Amino acid sequence: MIQPWPALLLCLLLGYVGVHPAVQADVERAAVRQIPLRSHSLSSPFLDSDMQSRYFEFGEDTIVRADQYIRLTSDRQAQSGWLFSRMPMTATNWMMEIEFKIHGLGHLHGDGMAIWLTEERAKPGKVFGHTDNFNGLGIFIDTYKNSRPGVVFPYVMAMLGNSSVSYDQDHDGKDNEMAGCSARGIRGTDTVPKKIRMTYYQDTSLKVELQYKAENEWTECFETEAFKLPQTAYLGFSAHTGELTDNHDIISVNSYNLHMRQNTGSSRSSDRGSKAQAKPYNPGGDKERGSWRWFLLKIVLFAIVVVGGYVGYTMYRASNRGSRF
Repeated sequence: MIQPWPALLLCLLLGYVGVHPAVQADVERAAVRQIPLRSHSLSSPFLDSDMQSRYFEFGEDTIVRADQYIRLTSDRQAQSGWLFSRMPMTATNWMMEIEFKIHGLGHLHGDGMAIWLTEERAKPGKVFGHTDNFNGLGIFIDTYKNSRPGVVFPYVMAMLGNSSVSYDQDHDGKDNEMAGCSARGIRGTDTVPKKIRMTYYQDTSLKVELQYKAENEWTECFETEAFKLPQTAYLGFSAHTGELTDNHDIISVNSYNLHMRQNTGSSRSSDRGSKAQAKPYNPGGDKERGSWRWFLLKIVLFAIVVVGGYVGYTMYRASNRGSRF
């Protein structure tokens, strides 16, 4: 039997854990209405009757196989290709689900591909086929390990650029990383369609999930703290090969404008940024400080519950011994 006050303390702890911000965010996002964004979506046959795309433009070594894919690079050396939206992203809250395929012959392969939301549009360069010193967001699917001990590749990471910081090519972006995860199995094999899903709430968070283990099974890669994208940001894709090669294919892109449903009981309005302060780009900043505070708080609360339970049990045993006389 546990004494009343330790039991109450345990209930309070469980209740506190139940309202963790991440859990609350999941509940709120279940009440989101998804509106398709045709201007930032792609599917076969990709091209209009005039062999152009109304909403996207491509260049360099990119080729279009209308019934299958848009191939940013072929499995050949020194290839570079890009695909960019003609119009900037106007949605403040959005979700994108991108199916892609990275594959090729041989045991060694590289270099990888990138997804962009940047002010720069259709500018070839050395960062996975796109220009360096960009302003905005880059999501890199890096398939070749240059020099990053302790990290399993392929590796997926996010970088927030501010037009002045260069991508750390020699160390696979280690000094630029905002968040990331290893994703062994995301390259090659035809058994599972490879997808990446990005969900962005303005000035609140970016969540990145991957599908590569099993169909319809999503693995969370990371979720960032608040940050601000440029007011004018274009959606783009790029890839690059050097001495090592791969095919980098875009199969489909489905983008959605996210709107909060009315009268959902959520404490936040559709402008989710009203209670969050957007953070500018800060290389090597305090991106993990909040998660560490929460971890330490859980340890302290758990210790309180354990001590309370032990004291309660001791009091219970003492009262039982006293009742025998």
